[in-house]
Formats: sequence, structure tokens, C-alpha cells
Amino acid sequence: MQEELKAKIIAVCDKKIAAKGENVGLSFYAFFANKNTDPEMLMQAATWWIHTHKLDHFEKARKIKQMIIEGD
Repeated sequence: MQEELKAKIIAVCDKKIAAKGENVGLSFYAFFANKNTDPEMLMQAATWWIHTHKLDHFEKARKIKQMIIEGD
């Protein structure tokens, strides 16, 4: 996964946690605008989320942030 995407995921998780608390959930779509402006990055996130880790559609933001930080 590109460093740019990792940084974006962490930033979005931090923002969601700050706004809605530690138990806020999100999907990988939270990291992208409603328009498909970067299909390559979207596919990286989707592959990591769905194929590599077999995560549910919604996961806790704190869990996703920790996975990224730990390099999982």
C-alpha cells in the first residue's frame, strides 16, 4: 500500500474518532470522495480491506488505524 494512502487512512480515522468518539465505525469508502477520482488508490484500499484482511463492511476506525500503524 502506498504511503500516501496509509497517511490518508490515518488522517481520516483520526478525524472520525475526534468527531464521533472511539467507537466510530467506517468503511474503506470513507477514504475517498463520492467521485471515482483515483481508481488505483481505491483498488489498493479495497484489496487491503476485503481481499487481504477479509474485514467486514464497517470496522472501528481505531482498529483500522492500528492495523495501518502496525504495518498489517
